[in-house]
Amino acid sequence: MAVTIGVDIGGTKVAAGVVSADGKILSVGRRSTPKRDAEGVVNVITELVETLVKGTDEMIIGVGLGVAGFVDATQSQVLTAANLGWNQEPIKAKLEHELSMPVVVENDANAAAWGEYRFGAGVGRPDMIMVTVGTGVGGGMIMGGRLQRGAHGVGAEFGHLVMVPKGRLCGCGRSGCWEQYASGSSLVRYARELASEDRVDAEIILSLGDGTPEGIQGLHVTEAAGKGDQIALAAFAKLGLWLGRGMADIAALLDPAVFVIGGGVIESGDLILGPTNESFARNLVAREHRPLTPIEPALLGNAAGIVGAADLARPENRTL
Repeated sequence: MAVTIGVDIGGTKVAAGVVSADGKILSVGRRSTPKRDAEGVVNVITELVETLVKGTDEMIIGVGLGVAGFVDATQSQVLTAANLGWNQEPIKAKLEHELSMPVVVENDANAAAWGEYRFGAGVGRPDMIMVTVGTGVGGGMIMGGRLQRGAHGVGAEFGHLVMVPKGRLCGCGRSGCWEQYASGSSLVRYARELASEDRVDAEIILSLGDGTPEGIQGLHVTEAAGKGDQIALAAFAKLGLWLGRGMADIAALLDPAVFVIGGGVIESGDLILGPTNESFARNLVAREHRPLTPIEPALLGNAAGIVGAADLARPENRTL
């Protein structure tokens, strides 16, 4: 059986897995990400892939990389990756030289979207938008059964749609970007702000940290909301409000068959899906005269990036 390897390159860890043609992960490996060291990352990936190759009897026919950054249209060069400190990094050529096999490079959210389309919540829906909600907001777009990257390979950066003119400063250098209001980082900020204003209603959430609003972390918000904490529930409601607004704008432009939400925040389930669906329906243009696009949780979890990157490395998918 011919298999491929998917590699998910994050700011703190590099995860890789051998993936079968039907999207099953057969074996995995992980290493810490060398900080701001492109050559070090190449060495780590090479070591991971070689270890996985030695550990399987299957024939490896390609490697797919998912990188948190802008990837050029040829799927070979990382134009910029802020968390890694990369600019104009020709990682495809370097790894093909080290591994002696074909390598495909893709944006990590695009890879996750492809994984969900092929083997997760988007199966059978050739027009799918994925929104990844974590530290920031990422996106991936499948239209007509093809991954849409844009003319230069850097499309579907939904997190940097400006939602609030002259709003919060974003890491991209602009102000008011969607990810400043609809990310996991925003959820924590909302909880801290609300807890500062009302410490009585915040009793549960404060008790989960160090007793101060500044000590509230993402896991505390989810746990407290599950226990009925009003501050935590209000933070999720605010996050869902912004997520739904942004998705309504995307729907007005692209009219997908389904939205799939991935990233760490989706682990909270209905705590985020409920307010997001309400806000989406309320903000969708001409709602009473059109179908309501479903919003569904991603099914592959943290494995989506590895599975999607590996599938994109298969010969039949390398030009999708």
